[in-house]
Amino acid sequence: MAGTLFTGLCAFPLTPADSDGVVNTRAFAALIDRLCVAGVDSIGILGSTGLYAYLDRAERVHAVHAAVEAVAGRVPLIVGIGALRTSWSVELAREAERAGAQGLLLAPMSYTPLTVREVAGHYRAVAGATALPLCIYNNPGTTGFTFPDALIGELAHVPGIAAIKMPLPEGDDFAGEIGRLRKLVPQGFRIGYSGDWGAAPSLLAGGAAWYSVVAGLLPVEALRMTRAAQNGAAAETARLQAAFEPLWRLFQAHGSLRLMYGIAERLNLDVEEPPLPIQKVDAPTARALDAALDQLINA
Repeated sequence: MAGTLFTGLCAFPLTPADSDGVVNTRAFAALIDRLCVAGVDSIGILGSTGLYAYLDRAERVHAVHAAVEAVAGRVPLIVGIGALRTSWSVELAREAERAGAQGLLLAPMSYTPLTVREVAGHYRAVAGATALPLCIYNNPGTTGFTFPDALIGELAHVPGIAAIKMPLPEGDDFAGEIGRLRKLVPQGFRIGYSGDWGAAPSLLAGGAAWYSVVAGLLPVEALRMTRAAQNGAAAETARLQAAFEPLWRLFQAHGSLRLMYGIAERLNLDVEEPPLPIQKVDAPTARALDAALDQLINA
């Protein structure tokens, strides 16, 4: 099981919760079971799609225990532990380890913009708090912090830090960025990508993992494209990428989190409601989503 950690398709499901932020563990377990049955390489909970920023510490811990029970050792479980204070991330990491998770995902969450020195100290402290391998979550769209190459190289040599989840590179130059970073990180350090519309080219270029929003609800379709790209089947990957394209356009226009609630509704999956003030998409966008899903599912 450890061999697939931070490699292949990592699926990020929503965390169903009510208007008070109380996690619906029955619905959460059902989502996780679907992913295990589909055969994803790992499951990531409490990332951006998993609503970590909208749940208090008690409910996040509650969600971790429910996820570990639902996974039942079938695939590796990676837990997001981003928090405003280093001490809070340390405690969340320790809770994840005690519960039975296999890996950690840490975003440099902040209100006051962080400096490189502050982020380095944050990661060193959290990485040293448990024996679990940690993945750097480079998500400037939500955190406001972009990891410079030098910092990635520095942190990649910190014991316990094993991977990075990168945003899509400028100009979609995956091969160039991966080649540049590999010169800075130790052998075995995993470089993967989020940003679902860039998944196929990132894998074809040698990226280790697709950290996928859409796989949290459409694991079969996401796995099909992942395996094609991993096998170097460029033509088949392009065909599947084209089938996803209408959905990617909607993700880019409206935000993937909002669209995930619409996908769940189409699939009759219980995910509760988005955490206010986030709202579902409007009726015209929902109709466009239905059309995009029809094209994808029939591909």
